[in-house]
Amino acid sequence: MSAPAPFDAIILGAGGAGLMCAAVAAQRGRKVLVIDHAPDPGRKILISGGGRCNFTNLGAAPDRYLSANPHFARSALARYTAQDFLELVGKHRIAWHEKTLGQLFCDGSAQQIVRMLLDEAAAATIRCDTPVRDVSHNGTRFRVVAGDREVEAPSLVIATGGPSIPKLGATGFAYELAKRFGLRLVEPRPALVPLTLGGEEALFRELSGVATPVEARCGGAAFREAALFTHKGMSGPAILQVSSYWRHGQAVAIDFLPQAASGWLRETKRQRPRARLPAVLGEQLPGRLADTLAERLGIASELGNAPDKALEAAERRLSDWRFEPNGTEGFAKAEVTVGGISTADLSQQTMEARKVPGLFVIGEAVDVTGWLGGYNFQWAWASGVAAGQAL
Repeated sequence: MSAPAPFDAIILGAGGAGLMCAAVAAQRGRKVLVIDHAPDPGRKILISGGGRCNFTNLGAAPDRYLSANPHFARSALARYTAQDFLELVGKHRIAWHEKTLGQLFCDGSAQQIVRMLLDEAAAATIRCDTPVRDVSHNGTRFRVVAGDREVEAPSLVIATGGPSIPKLGATGFAYELAKRFGLRLVEPRPALVPLTLGGEEALFRELSGVATPVEARCGGAAFREAALFTHKGMSGPAILQVSSYWRHGQAVAIDFLPQAASGWLRETKRQRPRARLPAVLGEQLPGRLADTLAERLGIASELGNAPDKALEAAERRLSDWRFEPNGTEGFAKAEVTVGGISTADLSQQTMEARKVPGLFVIGEAVDVTGWLGGYNFQWAWASGVAAGQAL
């Protein structure tokens, strides 16, 4: 085994947060080593946004993030904004476009973002395909045994992410390190993940492949985006969003017609008394979904023959249809992780552990989780910059 090499900082994880941290620290003259067990850097970046990387969101703000401390992300997000990252993208002449809800994507490939980060971190040493075998601390320096090498530095950055998408090599390694250094954990659970349905609600599996715009609500949060019925339950952007707030035993409420005005069904009855509910719903919803909902509502006759009270009840149900998921599709299908290393043990200015000087935690490993749509990448950039400036 080779002798320990002198570095100012060792960063574990060559994802978005780790690479950004390395770039900022190296450009400040720090000697930085990045270690990752994956064969290539930025693997999660490469698959994001359908291969075009939804690299930030113009609406990034602390209230779009989940954390046991909802104020923790405020400092880093304020000091490195979506506009700051856009300026970096512009510097590297990467063409981009805005989709819905402030989501920004590369016109070309997510590979451009990885290349940009590697170019920015050119002064750092990056070693991929190098599994970490041991990490220790003697009170002043951190020692890392990785591959066949042993390295030391006064600072160590945990940027190994959470356990979401294990097929990319994601693990709970950050949590093992946290326990080793006495940092607390907020229970990690899958987020931005499809929900599964069982029992009576499993009948909606017949609608597998059907998607429609809805408003989904859970845990005090509401999102107007598309929902998708699957052979296991429900997915689509609206469902992925509320999944981050969902806990076992909670119901998810769906408004299938969020644009409809109150009393619309009674008004339809007055204007078109011979119309039937499946046909009326089918004017605004996919046919298979309209038929299934009408059947569940039990209004088979012409609207003119249905009492106003029955129509009012149907309207209420359509605007507040309750599903009780029996679970999620787990970390295998989760885009990110809710929970992680407790922010109570970290400085919100620098991301440094309060009780372990020189130890930093950034990115998804921290108990900060953004909404769907580029928010989690913005947290990776912002937390990486915060730590990189403090190394």
